[in-house]
Amino acid sequence: MAAVLSDPEIRDAATVIAVRDRHSANPKVLMGQRAARAAFMPNKFVFPGGAVDAEDALVPLIAPLSDACRAQLAVEAPAGLDHALAVAAIRELWEETGLRLGTPGHWDGPIQDGWSAFVASGILPDASALQFVFRAITPPGRPRRFDARFFLLDVTAIAGDLDEFSQASDELSHLQWIPLSEVRQFDLPFITEVVLAEITARLRDTAPPDSIPFFSNDDEQSLFLRLHGRPMDN
Repeated sequence: MAAVLSDPEIRDAATVIAVRDRHSANPKVLMGQRAARAAFMPNKFVFPGGAVDAEDALVPLIAPLSDACRAQLAVEAPAGLDHALAVAAIRELWEETGLRLGTPGHWDGPIQDGWSAFVASGILPDASALQFVFRAITPPGRPRRFDARFFLLDVTAIAGDLDEFSQASDELSHLQWIPLSEVRQFDLPFITEVVLAEITARLRDTAPPDSIPFFSNDDEQSLFLRLHGRPMDN
């Protein structure tokens, strides 16, 4: 497993499962469609997300992930990756949907590339509402491979209009809030269906999970594991 995690072709990535009307009879999740010419999962409906950039480690957070989430993310991962993953999750949500996860505040210090519009809105990135719920490594043989961490997000933590996608990039089209009762009618990647089953079972439970499902893939086998967090150093 260690060899898989250190494979230079595998990039760390963060995905956001934004849930609306979480406690209603029919909650909704935010998804969009990848382009037909996309190298990775063309035409599929997916959650917002993408690879961690080197600059993500430099972006300040007004509040970090919870200690429980950080402990789960620390399993088989380098120190500090939890911060970069949280920033990547917020950045990708902003870039692909135009929605801002954060709280009002003033940004001190230099503004990293790509964050000017976010900061100009008077919002600072806040990771405290993100809950780590799933991890999956893309199987071998794909044009791109990611070690993806999936974060569940209740939309009450998002600043602004939940239906305002005018600031979104063109990476995802047909952005929409899809009722969970209808989501499997869309063209979904296999791993997205697996994650949907996991988060559907967790919607009424707001406490962090005791262990995280981990779909591990390497050249020899595919395994479904559970990751148990370790105490964080304070």
